[in-house]
Amino acid sequence: MKAIVIDEFVAPDAVAIGEMPTPVVGDNDVLIAVHAAAVNYPDVLVVQGKYQILPDRPFVPGKDAAGVVRATGANVKHVKPGDRVVAQLEFGGYAELVSTQGSSCFRIPDSMSFEDAAAMGLVYQTAYFALVERGGFVPGEKVLITGAAGGVGSAAIQIVKGLGGVALAAVSGEEHTRIAKELGADAVIGLAAPDLRDSLRQQVHAATDGHGADVLLDTLGGDVFDAAMRAVAWCGRAVVIGFASGRIPAVKVNYLLVKNIAVSGLQWSDYRDRQPEKVLDVQEKIFQLYEQGALKPKIAETLALKDARIALSKLSSGVTSGKYVLSVA
Repeated sequence: MKAIVIDEFVAPDAVAIGEMPTPVVGDNDVLIAVHAAAVNYPDVLVVQGKYQILPDRPFVPGKDAAGVVRATGANVKHVKPGDRVVAQLEFGGYAELVSTQGSSCFRIPDSMSFEDAAAMGLVYQTAYFALVERGGFVPGEKVLITGAAGGVGSAAIQIVKGLGGVALAAVSGEEHTRIAKELGADAVIGLAAPDLRDSLRQQVHAATDGHGADVLLDTLGGDVFDAAMRAVAWCGRAVVIGFASGRIPAVKVNYLLVKNIAVSGLQWSDYRDRQPEKVLDVQEKIFQLYEQGALKPKIAETLALKDARIALSKLSSGVTSGKYVLSVA
């Protein structure tokens, strides 16, 4: 089968299409004929050998794939051949066929396209778990989202609004500001403002009548995280999702003590592997919000499988907005 094959770790613009054997289907597995695969930031790290979880080489990258069930193992009962599904994977999505555990495979609503299903996989699950499971969000709370025009950030804006919260989108530049507003952000927090350490807090306080952010969802790390922590409200919760800025920050624990702030991290794949029942529950809630019109992924561009290097290169540049999707079928 045709697939993006990583024989040796390479730069994002050097990945290429090749051939891989047809996947084996075990008793607990589902074989999917892939129609669409999402491009996620972790894929950029995986192909370079920089991610925390690395498969044996050669391997096929790709953590989200949507398509049609081709075959199922003997123990799989919740889906059958011919079903339209989306699967959340550790790797393997950039291919014509993928085999995955049945517990990671979900039937998609009739109203949902394969492109939307793939684009809403990892990032929407990550945003929901960060907000609700780790952030302890309750309706009405004010949520500060850094990197809000990116994949997880865009999903978080919509989920916050869909669940009855106030979304504060922290972004840089006019284009990202426009996107955040289109996604429904209640206020935009400019990350390009001078003296970020003070200006970010000032902007958040201005948008919340001095209250601050009840929940911080941080995808950027670095100076943005340092500044955003100063904008967290009393008894607020900060959730570390990633370090797209490049620097892993250190937490100043005096902030935690003085304002009773809690800080946690989110590694979503652990939930997939340890508590798949929670992932299923969240996936059903995401589908419900989609069908209610509260969620709609912003797809920046759909590219052919052979052009995965273009999508990965754009994503690695850090100036993209929305999701890139690969059309496979």
